[in-house]
Amino acid sequence: MKKVTLKLTALVMLLGGTITVSYAQNKINVVTSAVPFLRISPDARSGGMGDVGIATAPDANAAFANIARTPFSTSKAGVAINYTPWLRDLSVNDVFLASLAGYYKIDDVQAISASLRYFKLGSIQFTDALGNDLQQYNPREMAVDIGYSRKLSSKLGLGIAIRYINSNLASGNFGGQNYKAGSSVAGDLHLYYHGAKENGQGLNWGLTLSNLGSKISYSSDATQKDYIPANIGLGIAYTKVFDEANKITFALDLNKLLVPTPPVLTGADPSADSAALVKYRDRSVASSWIRSFGDGQGINNEIQEINIAIGAEYWYNNQFGFRAGYFYENPNKGNRKYFTVGAGIKYSVAALNFSYVFPTGSGISRIPLSNTYRFGLVFEMPGK
Repeated sequence: MKKVTLKLTALVMLLGGTITVSYAQNKINVVTSAVPFLRISPDARSGGMGDVGIATAPDANAAFANIARTPFSTSKAGVAINYTPWLRDLSVNDVFLASLAGYYKIDDVQAISASLRYFKLGSIQFTDALGNDLQQYNPREMAVDIGYSRKLSSKLGLGIAIRYINSNLASGNFGGQNYKAGSSVAGDLHLYYHGAKENGQGLNWGLTLSNLGSKISYSSDATQKDYIPANIGLGIAYTKVFDEANKITFALDLNKLLVPTPPVLTGADPSADSAALVKYRDRSVASSWIRSFGDGQGINNEIQEINIAIGAEYWYNNQFGFRAGYFYENPNKGNRKYFTVGAGIKYSVAALNFSYVFPTGSGISRIPLSNTYRFGLVFEMPGK
């Protein structure tokens, strides 16, 4: 347990050090949102490939990336369990992300799926500006979703999902403001093209719109509502089959938040800065999605907001898998850059996956995700 202020608590929850606004003399201007845990891939297999997953081969973890892949699974049903200790590089021992997902194919054309994500943020002692203890709390967040997917043709699939989000970060009165758990409802729309042949060789691609939903509020103040991490993603994956025992997949994902870029504050005129923030927060959800593609800061700014994930996966005899990947985020938009490796082993209907994030940077430039590892179990039920 660590004594931290409310501001530091928010910092930890925003994936290890993002900021909300930027001043004119600082080029860094990170796009942030509430419930950022929804941007974390719980899938240990995906984690070993740089967090790609939009167009890779379908399994029970498809619920976290693209459920339109599910009807193309060769199994009748599947269940996946994942566990990720979080921010261990910061010597935080009581923060973790756990997930459970599953699907069932109604027939050869359609499938239903569901998933649960639970993010535990440990035990935190809140203090005031003078360091006096205020309250100890155990913040936690969760998301539950159900989905339906079907084949539109022999190669094209469509998936839709609805998600309930609950974020319980603080409770009580701080500085005259009452805080409570926030909640939101969001939806996903997924598209998947399965171009692979029966032996698995070929090109697949996918397009996703995720977390399209209402803002979230942690107080009774109607003006203090935050955007959730709406996202658009595009992914491609190509598999080369050498023979019955050897195959390799290369994948690429591009993701962009559908959240407006925060205003650049001057610091010279507090009233003008305050008005800019009010205007930023006052946008409707639908207009914020559109606004995220043109914030008036130039095309270069929009390109910088695209995250890039690349990964590769090699399988021997469909039993032993080895993975590697790289994730890139522009330095002005958060600066998450890291290499990953992973491995998997299949036996009968079960598969065990593991992934690891290599240490990156040093000193103040060291990313908090260094030394992150994930564990995952997948059970697939064979059958038509």
